[in-house]
Amino acid sequence: MTAVPALAAPMRGVTQSRVVRSEWTKFWTVRSTRWSLLVATILTIGFPILASTVIATHWGSRSPHDRAHFNPLDPALIGSQIAQLALGVLGVLVVSGEYSTGMIRATLTAVPKRLPVLWAKAGVFAVVTFALMLPSVLIAFFASQSILSRHNASYSWHHPGVARAVIGAALYLVVVAVLTVGIGAILRSTAGGIAAFAAIFFVLPPLMNVLPTSWNNAISPYLPSNAGRAVIALTRDSTTLAPWTGFGVFVLYAAIALAAGACVLKLRDA
Repeated sequence: MTAVPALAAPMRGVTQSRVVRSEWTKFWTVRSTRWSLLVATILTIGFPILASTVIATHWGSRSPHDRAHFNPLDPALIGSQIAQLALGVLGVLVVSGEYSTGMIRATLTAVPKRLPVLWAKAGVFAVVTFALMLPSVLIAFFASQSILSRHNASYSWHHPGVARAVIGAALYLVVVAVLTVGIGAILRSTAGGIAAFAAIFFVLPPLMNVLPTSWNNAISPYLPSNAGRAVIALTRDSTTLAPWTGFGVFVLYAAIALAAGACVLKLRDA
């Protein structure tokens, strides 16, 4: 009898959902990912508790003016502003790490269209950031307000603007994650990407103070970090953007960075 050859298993096509699963696996198998997320979570929760404890301990020595102008939300969200450093560095590494190790060749060979890889990287990191940072900022808020309530210096969740600011802090960090993935895709260098992130978020805003006041007031609200933080502020003046307007500008920056990264990926790795 003639043996009947076994039918070869059909090749499974490359789909966005399969690319997402692949990127999810790669994301969690890198040790730096777990450490960066742990640091971001600890900073988001720990700094507000520490700051609130220090403020509560020294509340009696504060002047009447300081007490009257104290904003209980400031210590509650200080951790999220520090955590953006860990998340921004990780966002760059999500892309640049594969280029530095050469793994990107295997990734792009498996996904010839290339762009699904970038969408998957940004999507996975954004979802993980939101899933971790939303509970973290909520814990930070309620823990800090519990500490400050002993001196009647706290806000309730229903205070005007508080819910928007607290949830906005988590959304701000999500956009930081997506924007830095875009920066990593544009530069494809860990050192260059981190330097660009630091310059945009931590160097450029203070440098605006050397400009004439009218120029500073006209430009500063539209810088990425300043625009994004508008959603966290309880009050605003004529030199700041409305909360959701500023957040929309910040989202636009992230979209532009991701689109530019997509163009670089298509042109340089074609």
